[in-house]
Amino acid sequence: MTDPTTGRLRVDGATLHYEVRGSGPLLLLIPGGAGDAASYDGVADDLAADHTVASYDPRGLSRSPLDDPQATQQVARHADDAFRLLRLLSPDAPARVVGCSSGAIVAMHLLTAHPGRIERVVAHEPPAVEVLPDAAEHRALLARVQDTFRRDGLMPAVAEFAAGLRRPGAEEPVAAETAVELPPGAAARAERTMANMPYFLGRIVPSFMAYVPDVDRLAALSDRLVLAGGADSRGELPYRPAALLAERFGTELVHFPGGHTGLSTHPAEFAELLRKVLGA
Repeated sequence: MTDPTTGRLRVDGATLHYEVRGSGPLLLLIPGGAGDAASYDGVADDLAADHTVASYDPRGLSRSPLDDPQATQQVARHADDAFRLLRLLSPDAPARVVGCSSGAIVAMHLLTAHPGRIERVVAHEPPAVEVLPDAAEHRALLARVQDTFRRDGLMPAVAEFAAGLRRPGAEEPVAAETAVELPPGAAARAERTMANMPYFLGRIVPSFMAYVPDVDRLAALSDRLVLAGGADSRGELPYRPAALLAERFGTELVHFPGGHTGLSTHPAEFAELLRKVLGA
């Protein structure tokens, strides 16, 4: 894998770590969940064949410290961080943007807030549950997860959250019993992701999954928005908002290989389809 050029960008209330590789029009990759810039390591080199590919650690995660560790997190503030990266790395031309999971929520808000800076957005399974007809059930789930987190700690809350994301009736996946030795880079990434989990579950999940997108604004910009889901995650909670919005906008829901984490489980196929979608 090509070593990226790294940089630091001062933003309001935080300092962002970002990474750049390749050349061509800017493609900004917004991580989701507890992941950071390395979430896209499996696809970045392929995408850098015809793009300047940039990714970053969202504020509060990994190498992007907050000035105030207790600061409230808001989708709009995270989208403003992405906008400032666009302005730094592509000051004279609109960019393409990809976001996965919570990063897809940021990407959609970025499109509505700064459409003149965006050529195309690919939003893979944004868990914007407030657009769903059963949103009240998911608010109750989030409340239970936070109660469990405060009462019992991180891992029971993670288990409850994961169970709530699965499709109704789906069985809990069987954990692998064989230990796998990770290469150094992957091991460091896994350590950072685990260290990010309390912040993600306690600070990102409540605000991001309460976010209400401007659906009318997105509809007006839907010619620049590609909504995507995992081929293996039909019916799961993060899949449903993308499917609903695509149907409402009369646009195609593009199915990427794998499930919600297809970016990590099927990186080569994911990158191949992403290049096709971005070039369409």
